[in-house]
Amino acid sequence: MPTALDELNLESFNKSIRKYRGKNGSIIPLLQSAQDIFSYVPEQVIEKIAIATNSHVSTIYGVVTFYKQFRLKPVGKHIIRVCQGTACYVNSAKEVYEVIKNKLGIEEGENTEDGLFTLQSVACLGCCSLAPVIMIDDETYGSLTPEKTEKILDEYINREGEVK
Repeated sequence: MPTALDELNLESFNKSIRKYRGKNGSIIPLLQSAQDIFSYVPEQVIEKIAIATNSHVSTIYGVVTFYKQFRLKPVGKHIIRVCQGTACYVNSAKEVYEVIKNKLGIEEGENTEDGLFTLQSVACLGCCSLAPVIMIDDETYGSLTPEKTEKILDEYINREGEVK
């Protein structure tokens, strides 16, 4: 598996640098480009953006940490979001969350060792009538039980290979 900062990705990002170099308001588009290419904003790329925009590295970090859309750590191939909103909470979201944590061997914000999954807890997914709910990537799963949750995870694992 290639690293996030492999030559192909860096060259692709360098094209974005050339496109936005010297333009006002280019920090956010460059950060978005970096995240699209690398799946997060690596430290090395933050330094490149600072140079390209004639900004301080601390300014770039300030933007990255201000906007929730940007990530400073790599994420798994599949992001699992577990709703913790009121409707989900009272309908056993905690049990669903525990099944995911135990099955994958990770905690909130962590990735599985094989890089397949990242676990996130979110305030609300806006699907209260389906509580409890999780999203895996852009797919929503509702009316979950621990058993249904485990079956869904097994389907992803079987498609991708074993979780290590």
